[in-house]
Amino acid sequence: MEEQHQPSKRKFFELGIKFGLLATAGTVIATKAFAGEDSEETVELMATDGTLMQVPVSEVQEVSIKPAGYNPRVGFPGKKFVMVVDLAKCKNALKCQNACNKGHYITGENAWLKVYKMQESEETAPYFMPTQCQHCDKPPCVKVCPVDATFKREDGIVLIDNERCIGCRFCMAACPYSIRVFNWNDPEQGVIENKAEYTPDFCGEPSVKGTVDKCDFCPHQIVKGELPFCVQACPNDVFAFGDMYEDAVTNGSGETFQLSKLLKDRAGHRLMEGLGTEPSVFYLPPVDRSGDFEEGLKNFNGYESVHKKD
Repeated sequence: MEEQHQPSKRKFFELGIKFGLLATAGTVIATKAFAGEDSEETVELMATDGTLMQVPVSEVQEVSIKPAGYNPRVGFPGKKFVMVVDLAKCKNALKCQNACNKGHYITGENAWLKVYKMQESEETAPYFMPTQCQHCDKPPCVKVCPVDATFKREDGIVLIDNERCIGCRFCMAACPYSIRVFNWNDPEQGVIENKAEYTPDFCGEPSVKGTVDKCDFCPHQIVKGELPFCVQACPNDVFAFGDMYEDAVTNGSGETFQLSKLLKDRAGHRLMEGLGTEPSVFYLPPVDRSGDFEEGLKNFNGYESVHKKD
């Protein structure tokens, strides 16, 4: 993703303005008109029409995204969360995978986020491709679950309630992206820090033997106004996350992009579009790549996606 409007981006991120929107449904609001405040420190906000503007810090306040009476099976009303993955920037650093594993206490054999080595043919250049749950608008996994353990929220996030999961694995068979993992053994997660009462919007806390796990889009981060673990951890800004209804996504460096323009300018696409699942993850093609593929192979771990302590 091309860098846009560098000034103030880091401060913009530190203030907790994670989705960079000047909108009633956003995470921040401007408290009053701010013309003529040239001498004061400013941050950059994006209006709902994509216009970027400088706003005095004193006129911006953080607003909690968590609605009153928040229901983890309903999610955030009026939101539609999406992710953009820029394949041109992926160098297989695996910081995304490691952060996801740590944040979700993943100790089994399979990470929820995997980075694959891809090459269309011998004549084309290879590239790295991160994959995770696509959080489909028409998820086949939800249709086949006999106990409503897998469900889709109003905000587009697809989750698993492992207190309902009976381990039938129908969802795994139905998923065309092969991103779900089954806990064949006790996950042996050890002591989970700051463990709270179980909620299905924090997958992996805890993982349970005989149930299915997968990427959850980190609603436990969103509720705090923070970006998913993978987005924050990636040193190359491969990932960007945001709200489709507000037409904006933000990467780990705090840079915000107008989603519709980004997808149009960079020929964004979704995996297996012809299946009609309507994923919430968009990919930007691996053109004009910023890294050396051979260098990234040093970190390539094949199917060993979870680091084991000696």
